[in-house]
Amino acid sequence: MDGSVIFDPLVPMPVLWAVAGSAVLFLALAILRGLSGWWLRTLAVATLVLAILNPSIQTEDRDLLTDIVIAVIDESASQDLSDRPDQTVEALASVEASVARLGNTELRVARVADAEADGGTLLMTTLAEVMAEEPRARLAGAILITDGQLHDIERAPDLPAPLHVLLTGQDEDWDRRLIVRNAPAFAILGEPVTLTLRVEDQGAVPADAGGMAALDISVDGGEPQRFDVPVGEDLQLPVTLPHGGMNVLQFIVPTAEGELTDRNNAAVVQINGVRDRLRVLLVSGAPHPGERTWRNLLKSDSSVDLVHFTILRPPEKQDGVPVNELSLIAFPTRELFLEKVDEFDLIIFDRYKRRGILPSIYLDNVRQYVEDGGAVLIAAGPDFATANSIFRSPLAEIIPGAPTSRVIERGFTPAITDIGERHPVTEGLSAHSPLAGRVSEEDAPWGRWMRLVDVEAVSGTTVMSDPDDRPLLILDRVGEGRVALLASDHAWLWSRGYEGGGPQLELLRRLAHWMMKEPELEEEALTVTAVGQTMTVTRRTLEDVAPPIAITGPDGSVITVTPEADGPGRFVATVEGPEIGLYRLTDGQEEAVIALGPSAPREFEQTVASGVQLAPLVDAGRGGIKRIAEGLPDLRTVRAGRPASGRGWIGITPREAFLTADITVRPFLPSWLFLMVAALLAVAAWLWEGRRSRQTG
Repeated sequence: MDGSVIFDPLVPMPVLWAVAGSAVLFLALAILRGLSGWWLRTLAVATLVLAILNPSIQTEDRDLLTDIVIAVIDESASQDLSDRPDQTVEALASVEASVARLGNTELRVARVADAEADGGTLLMTTLAEVMAEEPRARLAGAILITDGQLHDIERAPDLPAPLHVLLTGQDEDWDRRLIVRNAPAFAILGEPVTLTLRVEDQGAVPADAGGMAALDISVDGGEPQRFDVPVGEDLQLPVTLPHGGMNVLQFIVPTAEGELTDRNNAAVVQINGVRDRLRVLLVSGAPHPGERTWRNLLKSDSSVDLVHFTILRPPEKQDGVPVNELSLIAFPTRELFLEKVDEFDLIIFDRYKRRGILPSIYLDNVRQYVEDGGAVLIAAGPDFATANSIFRSPLAEIIPGAPTSRVIERGFTPAITDIGERHPVTEGLSAHSPLAGRVSEEDAPWGRWMRLVDVEAVSGTTVMSDPDDRPLLILDRVGEGRVALLASDHAWLWSRGYEGGGPQLELLRRLAHWMMKEPELEEEALTVTAVGQTMTVTRRTLEDVAPPIAITGPDGSVITVTPEADGPGRFVATVEGPEIGLYRLTDGQEEAVIALGPSAPREFEQTVASGVQLAPLVDAGRGGIKRIAEGLPDLRTVRAGRPASGRGWIGITPREAFLTADITVRPFLPSWLFLMVAALLAVAAWLWEGRRSRQTG
């Protein structure tokens, strides 16, 4: 029960103030005139004013409410390190027992996991949400059980009571992490690009950890190279990309003894390698209709620098024309094939035959150029089957098809072989595919070609043939380079639309890009892409089935998936990544690496427990930060404004909140009694003054 006096004036307050003012004037006049009963008159007037104020006694029937203590438990990924899970369980049990002993106090427990999209630990957001669900007048305190590494300190709510932190971790904890400060998304092939890395130590670093750390660097999952780098300094690392397309660079700092985790010891940088300019050398042995096809294809790409020579006047031609009257440009054989051959990305021999223009040593240099990583495309004409064939040269060691000296001069329709249906150069180019411009069986097939040089495949992969299974297009890898043999010079018929034409432009474009090692045209490849936490794994192969793929997660766990057919030569599997981090994929032959989110999640940027971020909030409420490893504190009650933390204890502030169940209002005195008292006082004043007058008279 709780009582109080309330007033409900019978007249408006201005009227009441006017009455009171008039009474004061009359009383002042009475005092000036020396009336002895002025004090009785004052009491009479005061009684009347009090009666007009209409005082009442209000009695409340109150139900006391319990105080509320909020406990926020940090269950983010960094709280799984070392013995922090056991410390968290122990601390929560202690808080629950202490609150139960206090009496008239309730505990609200909220748990915080990793935020979505690598948002880190949203400790303050959770605290604010829990506070919003409870009456502010009942909040007696808040306790955070955490490692102190949060990512929303700016969202801290205004607490009406002390805030305490029970800190997990150990004083001797330390960790080493790898930071990628700068990494471009694109880089030009052949030109170095600079990455900025940093190896950083945190916490109580042992003296024997040293100022140097090992750093393993690998490209596309290859054999890593190890370097010793300084700790705590930015490292400028020049990198030259090995191939076009996506290059995956992986950096790993080996786990040091005693460090908290290796989850932040690795980083993956994906850089798309682009060619500044593609340099192509096209050598046409003689003018013919197909020559313009090659030229138009290569000149249509603005990124291609084309050097084209057509041999119009071979050395054996003797017609008596003086050399100084010729307007032809001499073929710079030595400069192109001996001094600058390595500067070209692709060399095309279009109907070229041996005429003594290119000595054997030059052609042998081309062979070496291919073995060192270059590319040669041979578009064979009738001369390929003769004694002057380019096959009768040092290039025979790399050409995948040997001529039989037979040239077939009759119409035939090119066809995709079984293995060609799976090869990325010819996949989807069948006569009835949309890429070929055909959409139904009723449409006409490809147009015919009228000449085929009969060859026997001695190596490589035959992806196109004639109806009698004679090789038409053979692809081969030689050393580090690539060679293609097109056993016909009539591809130009498709570009002219003869008998409906065919996918000549798409075929030659793919062929050129395959020879220049574009990643999307690799016949044996393992690639992985991600949207959010969902990985799409694609395995390209010329085999009928794809082997199982082992996926190693950030925590070292391994799962195996078997991709399913998704078209000729293409097998796909969809995998949901359980957590953010670095994933490694391999099927025993091909390897791939991908990072879901950053390779070192935000939760592992700072792993050493610290109360530095929370200290200002704790100090504002005069709370305390206690390390669990040093002993769990007792829980006490303290008055508001007093220190809420001391050696071995933390305090909460009782709020004494209540709920009013009933209110009773009754008059202070009856109205007639106020009037009677006022009248008696007035009569007493009159009598007193009358008696005093008689005595003085």
